[in-house]
Amino acid sequence: MSPYETMSFHLETERLVLRPWAESDAADFSALLSERGKGTPTLERARTSIGELLAATARTGIALLPVQRRDEGDFIGYCGLIIGRTTLEEPEIAYELCRRVHGRGYATEAAGTVLDAAVATGRKRLWSTVGTWNTPSLRVLEKLGFERDRVSMEENGEVAWLTRSLP
Repeated sequence: MSPYETMSFHLETERLVLRPWAESDAADFSALLSERGKGTPTLERARTSIGELLAATARTGIALLPVQRRDEGDFIGYCGLIIGRTTLEEPEIAYELCRRVHGRGYATEAAGTVLDAAVATGRKRLWSTVGTWNTPSLRVLEKLGFERDRVSMEENGEVAWLTRSLP
């Protein structure tokens, strides 16, 4: 039995809704992942990834959630907690948004509500790992009170490890 509460899987902000994954998200998820410039995952691969995310949520009690704009109802990315390079006790906050919505404060808004959800689980600290080249993402984390812990060299270049203590 985990000493932590299960994370809320439905979060809302003034402009956004974060909710559990559905199979109908596969095309949008595939399109988002294709923006990384490494090809477009097939719909079957996107569906498999969604199934893996749902299974991880059931196993861990934390979730990476699709992000939709409240008024438009469109999928704009994902945000949530993952084990990633860390642990279930001190998970990573992760987010990725479609390029068409960059620069509008959505990442900060989504990550802020996920931060609140992490506090509600009883966790004491979160991590984030970001490529040092990703200045906009580093700015989001700075706004949320994350501080640089260290930098590591990985296959794709330098990665900044940031941490934030939770109240």
